[in-house]
Amino acid sequence: MDVSSTDPITRGRALRDWLADVLGHQPDLQPCGGDAGGRRYFVVANDARWLAVNAPPQTENTAQFLLVAKLLAAGGVRVPEVRFADAHNGFLLVENLGQNLLANAQTPELQSLWYPRALSTLSRIAQRPTGQLPQFDTAFIRRELAIFREWFVDKLLGVSIAGSALRSLDVLDTTLAECALSQPRVFMHRDYHARNLILAGEDVAVIDFQDAVAGPLVYDLVSLLKDCYLTLPPDQVRRWALSYKAQAEALELMAVTADDEFMRVFDWVGLQRHIKVLGIFARLYLRDDKPGYLADLPRVLHYVLDVLARYPEFAEVHQRFERDLAPVYREQPWYLGEVPTVKPTGEGQL
Repeated sequence: MDVSSTDPITRGRALRDWLADVLGHQPDLQPCGGDAGGRRYFVVANDARWLAVNAPPQTENTAQFLLVAKLLAAGGVRVPEVRFADAHNGFLLVENLGQNLLANAQTPELQSLWYPRALSTLSRIAQRPTGQLPQFDTAFIRRELAIFREWFVDKLLGVSIAGSALRSLDVLDTTLAECALSQPRVFMHRDYHARNLILAGEDVAVIDFQDAVAGPLVYDLVSLLKDCYLTLPPDQVRRWALSYKAQAEALELMAVTADDEFMRVFDWVGLQRHIKVLGIFARLYLRDDKPGYLADLPRVLHYVLDVLARYPEFAEVHQRFERDLAPVYREQPWYLGEVPTVKPTGEGQL
């Protein structure tokens, strides 16, 4: 069984061979899409309760997925059951929780029902032990923010960063890292949004958790309420954010804090996440040929610009966005509502 190749056809054959070994028969697999990473999923057609997962070890950490799944399940968090696993080669057979995503339950009535449940699930996640997780530390945060400079500014927009602009971004990186690191550290999913939450009976089940870290309490809250793939009403965002704050205070995950101070931290930690996401979505397009993520860039830009505009600490960076980046990105096909098929080139100076 050749599992060293990254060729999807070769690995697909190897996955089928492995499944034949563990199941005792050759299953019929139907592809059901992938995700932002390198994992590919297949429904076992003759037993749709199960998904086969092909996670190339060159890019995916299956052992970490299994560890995080165990930690979450032990805390009462609904995660897919793992029936068989080959962590070394990146093969899994896991429970198929279906496609009833929170992302598809976006009427006001369904939001009122399911978002409080998602917040309760998040509080259970936050209480899990973090000793076996990577640390969301200064180096980690700076690596994430560097993705924005390389992939969004330089490679997608074709704008070069130099001089005082570079210094202002360095100051921004430091400010956002200090804010994140000053917050209570908890078990952090790191991508807790409506596409990764499945409505399973009365539960909100959680997927795509393998990149969990020990990090700031509000990070997952921002991921959920300032979702990169959908927009929630701002007044509802504040109500749900403060509801979660009350839960976290009652559980002693954080000290009692003024509402406005909590929302400031919520905004600032969210700013770090959304600046990173601008780079991630650009990279998914340019490096991984996944143009669909470009359609969500305007929403993420709105989140970034809204926070930059509302806090005087970010006035200089906001001015540079408006002066040097906005004239470029406002002419991009993805900003105008089109999905480009040809990768862009451009020149500029920031």
